[in-house]
Amino acid sequence: MARPPPLSPHLQIYRLPLTAVLSISHRLTGVMLVGGLIVISLVLMVAVTWPQGFSGFQKGLQSAPGQILLWLFIYALFFHLCHGIRHLLWDRLWGFDAHRQVNIGVFQIGMSILLTLITLYLGQPEMSP
Repeated sequence: MARPPPLSPHLQIYRLPLTAVLSISHRLTGVMLVGGLIVISLVLMVAVTWPQGFSGFQKGLQSAPGQILLWLFIYALFFHLCHGIRHLLWDRLWGFDAHRQVNIGVFQIGMSILLTLITLYLGQPEMSP
């Protein structure tokens, strides 16, 4: 007679708490930022040493995929910043109760989106009538 499989939670059933998702996302955005900074360093080196090659990077950044990557990088920067501020609050022993953790997490996500949208708005070229 075969035994039924254990009923322990697995990834299809178990829902990670918001703080765990934010913690994993913080690590992922850190990796994205390192990769982005390496690319920015390479672009600056090409701009200094080979100006004709820089125009190719410029065209790439002006394309739709380039713009998406640029804005994802900026969002990762703001998300990482907001989560870092959250850790500073935790270092001051504030915000450890479950209700506050969820509220701060939602605020962190909203603030990082808002800062990205403000940057998007301020980065648009001015249109004259």
